[in-house]
Amino acid sequence: MMGPLVPVPVPQSVLDALTSVTVTTNDVGKSGFQLTFTLSKRSPLHTLFLVTGGSPIPVLRVVIVVTLNGTPNVLMDGMVTNHQISPGADAGHATLTLTGEDLTVMMDKVDFSGFPYPAVPMEGRVALILLKYAFLGIIPMIIPSVLIDVIIPTTQIPSHKGTDLQYINRLAARVGYVFYLEPGPVPGMNKAYWGPQIKIGIPQPALNINMDAHTNVESLSFTFDNNQHGIPTVYIYNEQTKVPLVIPLPPITPLNPPLGLIPPIPTHLTPVSDNLAKRTPAQAIMIGLAKAAKMAEAVKGEGSLDVLRYGRILKARQLVGVRGAGPAFDGLHYVTSVTHTIKRGEYKQSFKLSRNGLISTIPKVIP
Repeated sequence: MMGPLVPVPVPQSVLDALTSVTVTTNDVGKSGFQLTFTLSKRSPLHTLFLVTGGSPIPVLRVVIVVTLNGTPNVLMDGMVTNHQISPGADAGHATLTLTGEDLTVMMDKVDFSGFPYPAVPMEGRVALILLKYAFLGIIPMIIPSVLIDVIIPTTQIPSHKGTDLQYINRLAARVGYVFYLEPGPVPGMNKAYWGPQIKIGIPQPALNINMDAHTNVESLSFTFDNNQHGIPTVYIYNEQTKVPLVIPLPPITPLNPPLGLIPPIPTHLTPVSDNLAKRTPAQAIMIGLAKAAKMAEAVKGEGSLDVLRYGRILKARQLVGVRGAGPAFDGLHYVTSVTHTIKRGEYKQSFKLSRNGLISTIPKVIP
């Protein structure tokens, strides 16, 4: 589906010209896509770009939906940020490539620095920002922080800094949260999630390697890097006792349980800076937890699979089981990134996994 702001189903001639689709979904940050078309002189794609280029807001919205086993799956809802034409040997072999990002690109256009938020907690600020993008079908899903810290207006009034996307990500980092847009469940709708990175839930069907007829992945490899794991420490100055307090912050939370039985051994202590002396203890702990959440994943995995053999679409930001990789790496893993590659008669995915320990914490992985 394509169109200025409101996407509509493309004509059959556009689908016939489509040669490949690539969609990358990341657990944190922006996701992107790329479409490749064969382009002729009389292609309707020329008219499509003339219409969007002459509008007051030259944007082309693209929604990509894949139907597998009778179930539609919205892979991407985003905006085209670049288009490139590569001439061929003749007019019938020219190639048009569209590159774009998800709808967060619309939140990164205008700098609203200086807009005040008197007596508004961070959750309220995020809701007010996302309200501006309701016309794009963005529905907020905001999880309040357990460490609520409302600044008294008589002492300080927080203000907007940077674009909407930059400010939302800055607020998320202060409490160890993440922010992303998830398309669906129907075309034209998107869930704007601002909350903790959740690594619990029902796992997806297992990825099997070295299991003969039960093998459903083309490749899968793992690495273990213990050097990056450390313990963030926060230094808080107590004005009553005049003694600084040193608080080490663990990376484990109820929504981020250990997926490995043997966690990596911390190799260093990392002081958390950011002018913590000027912040309240609650704010300092928020910033420290944000740092700790990024240092715990020592097990990394990469692989690829054929979707038709796997039987379903592997999704990012969810758990998945692994079997046949050995005792150290079998068990549940968190899917951090998935790249869909679709061509005529072919649908493959490459993926990345992460885990915060070795050896499975569960006795059996559900196939």
